[in-house]
Amino acid sequence: MAVRRNTWQREAVREALERSEGFISAQALHTELHRTGSPIGLATVYRALADLSTEGEADSLQSPEGEAIYRSCATMDHHHHLICRQCGTTAEIEATEVEAWASRVAAEHGFTEARHVVDIFGLCADCTAAAARA
Repeated sequence: MAVRRNTWQREAVREALERSEGFISAQALHTELHRTGSPIGLATVYRALADLSTEGEADSLQSPEGEAIYRSCATMDHHHHLICRQCGTTAEIEATEVEAWASRVAAEHGFTEARHVVDIFGLCADCTAAAARA
């Protein structure tokens, strides 16, 4: 894998992503960067997010609506997420049962070097309580 230069644009995207709570789309991150005065282009934000994701510095997943969303990665180790559909709050979780199941199912079908992504979408405690009050 080629090492990418650390440009001011890439650093701006990395810092904005670190300030974001939960997952955020490239367009929303671009809007936030422009709100704070950055002249960075949307295509550059997409490129920087893709690079950060490839290098393990950002998590990337598809929202229930089908949009690619990103967040700063707290750990570069393999992990899974619980994600609130309402507010985007995210928790990194270990899922040893999922790991064992994925390895077993792959082996049963003759697969090796299997990789997987598990993200669980639901409502966090705060959003559940707010919905109950409404």
